[in-house]
Amino acid sequence: MPGPGASRIIGAVYDTGTESVALSIVVPIFNEEEALPVLAARLRPILDGGGEPYEVVAVDDGSTDGTARLLEDLRTVWPQLRIVTLRRNSGHQAALTAGLHRSLGAYVISIDADLQDPPELIPDMLALARADGLDIVYGIRTDRSADSGFKRRTAAAYYWLMRRLAGSYVPAQAGDFRLLSRAVVETLKTLPDQQQIYRLLIPWLGFPGGQITYQRAERVAGATKYPLHKMVLLALDSVTSFSAVPLRLATAIGAFSLVLCLAFLTWALTVYAMGRTLPGWTSLIITVLFFGAVQLFCLGMLGEYVARIYTAVQARPTYSVASDTQDDHPRQ
Repeated sequence: MPGPGASRIIGAVYDTGTESVALSIVVPIFNEEEALPVLAARLRPILDGGGEPYEVVAVDDGSTDGTARLLEDLRTVWPQLRIVTLRRNSGHQAALTAGLHRSLGAYVISIDADLQDPPELIPDMLALARADGLDIVYGIRTDRSADSGFKRRTAAAYYWLMRRLAGSYVPAQAGDFRLLSRAVVETLKTLPDQQQIYRLLIPWLGFPGGQITYQRAERVAGATKYPLHKMVLLALDSVTSFSAVPLRLATAIGAFSLVLCLAFLTWALTVYAMGRTLPGWTSLIITVLFFGAVQLFCLGMLGEYVARIYTAVQARPTYSVASDTQDDHPRQ
């Protein structure tokens, strides 16, 4: 028998020793004051209509607009709303980590505040998980016509690359709208990864999973929080966190350069022996630039991995929680 205060799964409800929570909704939020009223208006009726105890874990990722005030206002009329405030902006994946680690539900669903992923599918995800005994239900975006052509192409390229580098187990077009069982969440909490890329890490765990498909909508308000430079950084973190292929690629390029260099040396010695050498600035500068670029590329790849080793050795947390309304006002 579990000891006092121990957490345990009882049927479809997670007992925390104070109050049973069947479902946690984790919402990372950064500067979403325009979207919050719409989010609450669509999300709360769905959860209230489910007839099960739930919590909404809103993680304020260091917002600088009126997000914090709006969350406090919402909480006065929505008792199931829980606010986790980070001390500074730590990034979407770090905010998601904070919400997942502090969630209490037997099932946990993550969703963004921009409502591009429909909260109306939450009951379907929960029903599928229970009916088929699944630990993960992925939201698969089969229609992204609401996104720009550039966004669709870069997203397709990202998933194509990840499935080839990390493995075919990575679901195509699955973002951070997903359901996780308590077993998956507890497993994630034990992992030492500093940079947790959940769209790759969760499939890697190997828990049984299913899919719910939907059409991705436009943002309800505000501007995207994932501009081009953040998408590039996400792709770089994904590749270097889940594959050693770039290191092997650097080795292959180095080997190819060595072969090319030896061939060029053989050719140079041959024409010198035949007395047909002429001063050639162009060929010299091209050769220097080529091998210089190859060396810098290989060093850059090595540097990316060394940087991650350095980060892991430091073992600094990716986020710092300033407050959690669950701690301030524990439920009885």
